[in-house]
Amino acid sequence: MFTPRRLFGNPGQPSDLLHHLPFLNRARAEREHGRELPSRVALGGYLAARLAERLLAVSLHCQEERESFFAQLESTQRYVAELPGSMPEVLHLDGIVRAVAEAAAGADASLKLGLGAYGHFLEHEGRFEEALDVVSLTGRAHGAVLGPAEYTRLALVAAKLNRLLARWDAANASYAAAEEGARAAADESGTLRAQLGRAAVLRAQGDLPAAQSSVERVLDAAKAAGLSEICSMAYLDLGAVCEKQDRTLEALRANYAALMHTQDPAAQTRVLGDLGVKLLRVGALDAARIAFDVVLRSNATFTVAMNARLELMDLESSSGNQLGFERWRQVVSADAARMPPSMAIDFRFKVASGFARFGMLHRAETVLQEGLELAEEHGLNQWYFKLETLQRGLANAPAPRAAEPAEAKFAPAVAEVVDGLRQLSASMA
Repeated sequence: MFTPRRLFGNPGQPSDLLHHLPFLNRARAEREHGRELPSRVALGGYLAARLAERLLAVSLHCQEERESFFAQLESTQRYVAELPGSMPEVLHLDGIVRAVAEAAAGADASLKLGLGAYGHFLEHEGRFEEALDVVSLTGRAHGAVLGPAEYTRLALVAAKLNRLLARWDAANASYAAAEEGARAAADESGTLRAQLGRAAVLRAQGDLPAAQSSVERVLDAAKAAGLSEICSMAYLDLGAVCEKQDRTLEALRANYAALMHTQDPAAQTRVLGDLGVKLLRVGALDAARIAFDVVLRSNATFTVAMNARLELMDLESSSGNQLGFERWRQVVSADAARMPPSMAIDFRFKVASGFARFGMLHRAETVLQEGLELAEEHGLNQWYFKLETLQRGLANAPAPRAAEPAEAKFAPAVAEVVDGLRQLSASMA
């Protein structure tokens, strides 16, 4: 049976004050940094989640429970009403509180939609712990039993969030649940997406041969079924595997194939970010800047936009532009606390590389040590070895890149991508 409990476990009693701890952690962190309004908004998220949780468990036929619930509803309404209504997150909170009030009054409320939209917003903002919390609430708002299609959708979201948080066992369990639900719904696209997700876990853990084999099987199946968007996703994952094996031109070709197979604007933005990385590897710096600029001009998610900024920071340091490196380092540092583990380590790796290139070896060593501790904490062994290698060679950090080669010297695959990106950028001007 496809139940929320199978996906998210037993949430415990609604009165459990630790159940929505990610929101409280954000509120505390914002307050410690002197940001009073963001702290209040985070606390509003906690209160709205607690209210929705209470609604799903309360018995309104019991007078005592009914009075307690409506007192909580009234206090949460007052709190949210005092927050600036123009803030996007506050709009989500207000929608959830209204939906709870409608449901309590017996109306056909839109609580599931409100929670789903809020979870998507939190993921877009890089608040993965909170997004996972809200996704769990969304599942329970659907009732005791879910249909296979909804079960699959929620399982894929939960799996992705757990993977971004480097919770490998939880991610694999959710991907297995998604595949089970997709097969029950005769949803081949969902089945293949779950298989790609498990391949992404293998890639993150460093098992690249197994990851590549899994992706290639999915790609073959997607081509046979005519699933263009799944083909795009598989090509993108294949490019990531090739990149980790230093097969840069193969990675570039795979990413360009991904771009050609998708019509989804969000997917196109993600692919453009990855293309920019591959262009950096082959020395096409101007084209890489164009790719990252297009990403930052689009409605990219927090993760995609932040990756573009990280790469621009690395681009400036590797090309000898210390002012540009420092400017991007400050921009990225402002949101460093919101980064998932892999991104936080990558940030430190790129900062340490930049410091080393400009002769600031002591600062580089300090940042590298932070990265090593994060990699050890989250079991990211491949990152640990990469950081150790940089640490051993700090005194011989690579010099800034030479000037970009003439376009005529690019491989045909590179020249095709460069030309396509320039046309895309011009179309957005």
